[in-house]
Amino acid sequence: MRLLSALLAVTSLVATVKGHWLGEISHQGLAPFAGANYPVFRNVKDYGARGDGVTDDTAAINAAINAGNPCNRGCVSTTQTPALVYFPAGTYLISSSILPAYFTQLVGDAASPPTLKATSNFAGFGLIDSNPYYTEVLNWKSQNVFFRQIRNFVIDTTNIPPATPATGIHWPTSQATSLQNIVFNMPATADVVHVGLFMEEGSGGFLTDITFNGGATGASMGNQQFTMRNMKFNNCKTAIIQIWDWGWTYAGLSINNCQVGIDMSNSNTMNVGSITLIDSSFTNVPVAILTSWTQNPKPATVESLVMENVVLNNVPVVVQGPGGTTLLAGGSTTVNGWGIGHSYGSSGPTRFAGPITPNRRPGVLLASGGRYFTRSKPQYEGVPVSSFLSVRSAGAKGDASADDTAALQNAINTAVSQNKILFLDYGIYRVTNTIRIPPGARIVGETFPVIMSSGAFFNDINNPKPVVQVGSTSGQQGRVELSDFIVATQGTQAGATCIEWNLASDPSNPSGMWDVHVRIGGFTGTQQQVAQCPKTPGNPTVNRNCLVAYMGMHVTKQASALYMENVWIWTADHDIDEAKNVQITIYAGRGLYIESENGPFWLWGTGSEHFVLYQYQFANTKNIFMGQIQTETPYYQPTPNALVPFPPVSALRDPDFNAQCAGIEGNCAAAWGLRIIDSSDVLVYGAGLYSFFSDYSTACSTFTAGQTCQQRITSIEGSAFNVNLYNLNTVGTREMLTRNGGRVAWFADNENTFASNVAVYKSN
Repeated sequence: MRLLSALLAVTSLVATVKGHWLGEISHQGLAPFAGANYPVFRNVKDYGARGDGVTDDTAAINAAINAGNPCNRGCVSTTQTPALVYFPAGTYLISSSILPAYFTQLVGDAASPPTLKATSNFAGFGLIDSNPYYTEVLNWKSQNVFFRQIRNFVIDTTNIPPATPATGIHWPTSQATSLQNIVFNMPATADVVHVGLFMEEGSGGFLTDITFNGGATGASMGNQQFTMRNMKFNNCKTAIIQIWDWGWTYAGLSINNCQVGIDMSNSNTMNVGSITLIDSSFTNVPVAILTSWTQNPKPATVESLVMENVVLNNVPVVVQGPGGTTLLAGGSTTVNGWGIGHSYGSSGPTRFAGPITPNRRPGVLLASGGRYFTRSKPQYEGVPVSSFLSVRSAGAKGDASADDTAALQNAINTAVSQNKILFLDYGIYRVTNTIRIPPGARIVGETFPVIMSSGAFFNDINNPKPVVQVGSTSGQQGRVELSDFIVATQGTQAGATCIEWNLASDPSNPSGMWDVHVRIGGFTGTQQQVAQCPKTPGNPTVNRNCLVAYMGMHVTKQASALYMENVWIWTADHDIDEAKNVQITIYAGRGLYIESENGPFWLWGTGSEHFVLYQYQFANTKNIFMGQIQTETPYYQPTPNALVPFPPVSALRDPDFNAQCAGIEGNCAAAWGLRIIDSSDVLVYGAGLYSFFSDYSTACSTFTAGQTCQQRITSIEGSAFNVNLYNLNTVGTREMLTRNGGRVAWFADNENTFASNVAVYKSN
């Protein structure tokens, strides 16, 4: 009887689900600053798209994108016109490029991903061209392209003759962007020249669950830094061409029946800084990795490479150098650890090209097979629309002016009590007290709605309060899933901790944050823009009205088991909604602070930028995995420096720059990029820690200038067991890494393309 009941329940559920819930739910998203009747949600079929594989749907799709006059050609950037463009299942024939606007998501039916199929006479640079060349330069400055997604599609170029150039997606982009659940189908003929994914610049970023079938190149990519996870390449000539980078982390690559796996040689131009490759496999690939590295490279650390846990099946050459030289022979085996570059331990640098001892991996961080645990963002395909509760239907306004505290809290509580998923319709939800997310909550946003703190409750620097609190007390048991929304502050908020994480979850089934961002200042509605907080180069006086946050995110002592993917914790350096992206000066005290006593934590593709004291800090913690973290120091430092306006709090293990900088030359009192204190089993698989400015001038951030923006940026203090970093890249910093205040790595010893690089550092 139990089995029969279960089967009937499943049958009922399947019968209830007509299509992906996102296409069925009532869309009530409100963009407060976009004008009356602005459509946040657009179903392409409402604009005339047929999806029948016969009709040319190009004009209809672009009409859906351009409804409401969003930020497109000639527009610098905006947060005022968000859009979610939805594609039901079907085949959409297109004859020219789909051109998504700024702050726009293209989302297909997750249960039955639609196909975008090019016509044989297709004209355009990419079936989806996310950043067009209307002139000789990109429409949007690639380093400022934020808050966009493409997910759940099949991109098909097989109608285009194989010898005719074709690109699936053009994606020069930056932080808080993602591609997810996409299949590229291209011809697999000898004469094919098609490319699946192409990006030539930017400051990313994250990408996951992508499959490339056929083509000359699966993905051809250049960008400052990226994390890419779970990518499959089948029957490509070359799976990946790395055009350039400073740091790149690949995890879960599966490269099959390709002639070359990763080409990082870039025709011997030596533009690739570093690659970290873990938990991956190559099958029937003659050359897994192609490099132009030689025994005496210039610059000294160019094309640094670290591999760990890479499985080979019929791979004659793992790493091939110039002229066909074999640097690492293959076969059918596993590369436990191997690399090229500079290493440090108790001394260094040591130049190496050969085996390395792989990291000791705590079992609590691993899934089956010894790989690091991963979990893709839930899209709840197969869940009926009746299992969702709209926050707007529950009474919240999201108009950026009403006090939505009670309505939002009631909606969260109701959804949990009814075992429903809370749909956070787009809006700016102003709150004047802490929003508490209890165990059992599942919250998904509609194209990045904002929960924004406001008022005196959050403005006491001596009594900080969380804006969003997950778990009521540190160590409360339970699990939550959060995706696709933003936490922000409004006006002066010197005591606002944007996210406080107290929840303790089961490590075998951790809580998750996917595409949940902290965005402090620099957008309409915050009252933290150019008009209120202009930059003041040369003037160290702090405008106390521009103290806008106490901390970005705080993970407390008894919290545990949190999986974070594509989470960007950003204090704005410029005004996104200003016509020229003019810079601003706002002060937020601390970035991401984890003081959990046990872990585990997984940080896939995270960033933390422009906080006064530090970007990442870990204290008295353990069992932490990080994949390609990225930081920037505030642009105004050292005018003023990190001694103001947030005094150090010993209970938070804050850095005391007065004490730490005694006797240290250069610009010492500047925000740490990464600080690790009395911790163990902290494993960093790629880090880009950047200091581009000194008092808003970039003259300090080159090798010619001596990398003088700040003196130090990475600190390991106190006890440190199994605290290891792969491919640490720094810009503008003289001492790349310090241990207990003493210099470990010096920038000039580790010169790379634009950054300095240390391929391997091990604490013991």
